[in-house]
Amino acid sequence: MSSKEVNDYLTEGIYGTRLPKEEERQKYLGTYRERIVLALTVGQVMTDKGIKALEAAMKDNREAKLIMNGHVASRFMKEEKALAQKYNIPYTIITNEDIETEIGAVLAYDYAIDKEEIFLKEEKQTNEEEKVRNSTLLSKLKKWFSN
Repeated sequence: MSSKEVNDYLTEGIYGTRLPKEEERQKYLGTYRERIVLALTVGQVMTDKGIKALEAAMKDNREAKLIMNGHVASRFMKEEKALAQKYNIPYTIITNEDIETEIGAVLAYDYAIDKEEIFLKEEKQTNEEEKVRNSTLLSKLKKWFSN
């Protein structure tokens, strides 16, 4: 037995078995990025747009499984659970107090599919909408300071 093997055994005994891509697994609720069909942030899980995207992904990927973040309030997860039952997709709720992640739900397979775009794209506001929003905000600030 070489000294390297002994050190490996000692390190494994002290720190536990080293899992490949552990940070990635923590971020994506226990799965690997290459297995994911759709990943929703915590904020997207609570929106209608996120639910619609999840339903569309479930229709096309009935063999996948749904993994949900246990830190999201259960009232926001009711629709996701109902969709999973509707399409016969098994779901799991992951709660790990030691790990913080912005991912709220993941639809994934047990094997790699290497889908390039897994996140729901945020729609950018048009310039006109942004100008209106800024002008109303600016007018509010002017009113505060002018009084």
